[in-house]
Amino acid sequence: MERDNVQETIIKEAELFVKEEVRPYVNEFEENQGISKELIKKMAEKGYLAAPFPKEYGGLELDPVYYGLFTEVFGKASDATRALITVHTSLVGQTLLRFGTSEQKEKWLPKMAKGEVIGAFGLSEPETGSDAKNVQTTWEEKEDCYVINGTKKWITFGHLADLFIIIASNQGKSTAFLVERSFEGVETKRVEGLMVARTTYLAEISLNQVCIPKENVLGKVNYGFEYIVSAALDYGRYSIAWAGVGLAQEALEAMVTYSRKREQFGQKLRNFQLVRGMIGDAVTKVHAARALCVRAGELRKEKNKDAIIETTMSKYYTSKVAVEVTSDALQVHGAIGFTSQYPVERLYREAKVLEIIEGSSQMQQEMISDYGLMRYFKRR
Repeated sequence: MERDNVQETIIKEAELFVKEEVRPYVNEFEENQGISKELIKKMAEKGYLAAPFPKEYGGLELDPVYYGLFTEVFGKASDATRALITVHTSLVGQTLLRFGTSEQKEKWLPKMAKGEVIGAFGLSEPETGSDAKNVQTTWEEKEDCYVINGTKKWITFGHLADLFIIIASNQGKSTAFLVERSFEGVETKRVEGLMVARTTYLAEISLNQVCIPKENVLGKVNYGFEYIVSAALDYGRYSIAWAGVGLAQEALEAMVTYSRKREQFGQKLRNFQLVRGMIGDAVTKVHAARALCVRAGELRKEKNKDAIIETTMSKYYTSKVAVEVTSDALQVHGAIGFTSQYPVERLYREAKVLEIIEGSSQMQQEMISDYGLMRYFKRR
């Protein structure tokens, strides 16, 4: 109970932090094509870049449920800050925490917690996205190092990151490597012309004859996909699931607020039956989405074997809900909703990408279907 009180206090403090340090500057992030390094520093000072890490590494030790609620707080206000938490903290930090050696964890996690090092996860490539088992980036072993060659693309915070987890293949077997920006042969180029994720330093990473020290292998050689990728994507999907809840909740609040203020035909929009129908559906969907995420978080806290599939279902459902609710919110706002005067146009764009990243909705459907065909088969 005492720990819950501490965690609830962290969530309340995060809400105040977001209100004062994030919300007023969201449009500025869009204009500047990125969140500021000053904001990242402030987040680090509060421990927010290490929210689920153990205290020994500078973390806040949030359990999975509270970490989800924490993610929602940032996701409601700014998808860019949420993306930083998803990639830096979940995909890289939690994966390193689980699979890193003692030396790797002691070297990198405190620096990540302080914001001295920003992490990014290098899996996707120009020709390889969901087909993660067939990455084209290669590695070969030399006497004193591993040499990596290839290109990664669509890497969130890749243009800002100092440390990358890079997945590379050798004769069909993948391995994860800790690659530092300072290594010779590492170059990043920002991806431009984006519909969304303009503020998240999305990048293409070129790796040309990059020599990786042997102690920078993360996990086991040749088991990068089976262990590192699978676990990292699970961490990422849990964070994305809560991102969907955050976007949908923010859109619901925007929809309700506008409908109570805007008048048409001599009455408030809230009085029109079809508008009320959209609001009723949105309330139900948001509550159901949050309940799924809480359920997944509880199972993760218990280390239950069903936590992974429940996380997959949560990510699939909340992504759909985010798209549906943000679309309805935009509809209620009408033409003015397409301007930056209201947040709904940004929320609509940000919601759509959730159906694609960390495994597309179609991939989630396949995994959920496999589970359902096994779990709910009844022999007669």
